[in-house]
Amino acid sequence: MSTCITKGALLMGLLCAAVSVSAQQPAPPNTVLDQYIQQAFQQNKGLKDQRFTMEKAMYALQEAKSLFGPNVTFLASYTKAGGGRTIDMPIGDLLNPVYASLNQLTGSHNFPKVENVSVLLNPDNFYDAKFRTSLPLLNAEIYYNQKIKREQISRQQAAMNVYKRALVQDIKSAYFRYYQASQAVAIYNNALSLIRENIRINESMVRNGIRNNTAVYRSQTEKEKTDAAISKAMNEQQNAKAYFNFLLNRSLEEDIELDSNLLRIPVAVNTGDVSRREELQEIKSAAAMYSLNEKLDRSYLIPKLSTFIDLGSQAMGARFDNTSRYYLFGINLEWNLFSSNRNKYKIKQAQLDLAAVGNTASQTTDALQLQLFQAMNDYRTTVDNYRSAQSQLSFASRNYRDQLKIYKEGQLLYIELLDAQNQLTQAQLQTAVTQAAVQTAYAAVERAQASYNIDFNQQ
Repeated sequence: MSTCITKGALLMGLLCAAVSVSAQQPAPPNTVLDQYIQQAFQQNKGLKDQRFTMEKAMYALQEAKSLFGPNVTFLASYTKAGGGRTIDMPIGDLLNPVYASLNQLTGSHNFPKVENVSVLLNPDNFYDAKFRTSLPLLNAEIYYNQKIKREQISRQQAAMNVYKRALVQDIKSAYFRYYQASQAVAIYNNALSLIRENIRINESMVRNGIRNNTAVYRSQTEKEKTDAAISKAMNEQQNAKAYFNFLLNRSLEEDIELDSNLLRIPVAVNTGDVSRREELQEIKSAAAMYSLNEKLDRSYLIPKLSTFIDLGSQAMGARFDNTSRYYLFGINLEWNLFSSNRNKYKIKQAQLDLAAVGNTASQTTDALQLQLFQAMNDYRTTVDNYRSAQSQLSFASRNYRDQLKIYKEGQLLYIELLDAQNQLTQAQLQTAVTQAAVQTAYAAVERAQASYNIDFNQQ
């Protein structure tokens, strides 16, 4: 700890340990931050919305599958009629002469006179109730619709993973922002302790006639400035905590566990490979859906074949017996032979949709590669800035220690000591800022490469 001063040794020890120059491997799974990400995967409201959409897509697939099964429907109708067209049947004219002859031959009246019959075409007091069971035998629309629904699930899964990766980046950025704010509070508190020590030294020198009150007044002024800086840093810390807890759908005041091991410099390897990005998988699923939609439009050439069977009863009044009950079995064939080129135009539209999504895939790939390129450049820059801040912190620490020693001997103006102290504080703050910037930049690289394991956190 040669770069750490006596006052605030605990804080400086933490900083010196955290700002190790040697690059180290990323934190293994199941770190504190990974556990927070797992909580977010379970509790984040935005991710819950994605799951609702996913479940809806799965139910839509089950609905599409059910179209292959039989469908049973109960149908019933009742008709009450009066007037209208009739069918006249001259039964009396045909039978009465025959009945009269029979009565003469037999000498009886066993064959009465029969009236002509007039029957309404509209059924009066007639019911028809039946169970109809239908089953598709050949239907290309149902077949392709099921495949489209399955691709919709793949597309929604990819969309949910896109949201997860964005959530991981936001959580990591928020975590290290809170870590940076917490370090800033600690740094200002350490600076305040140094100022109080300076006030004590200056007051002792005034009593001994070595200094005048100017140094004491200036120390008091610096104390007030530092108190204001602490208040501002604590406000930023609370805001950072609230945002982090918001992402995890927790109480905004809930404490956050900080792990200094997470501040080690991770190694980012530029593979230039964006093939694992879920955005491309989402577009791939969209392309498959458009391809299936084109096949669906072409399926009008395939006839539709289905079968049905009716089990029911029909009769006048409320009669239900062996003569009213019936069954009816049949096969339906539907074949669209001509539709004024309507299907042809639909196919053209589907082809254009497929071409458009192909262009989108190419454009998205270029954009993702650009994003990865920029993320790697930002990461390298933040690492360089961080190492530069380390060097400045080391120099500022030694300079302050030397200046304090000379000041205690009465050979240095307080303004010079104060300048060294301010340089130390700013170097500490800059180190904390660049330290968090490295982690945030690495999170962006993880996002651009889709390298963070978003599956091991799921239960």
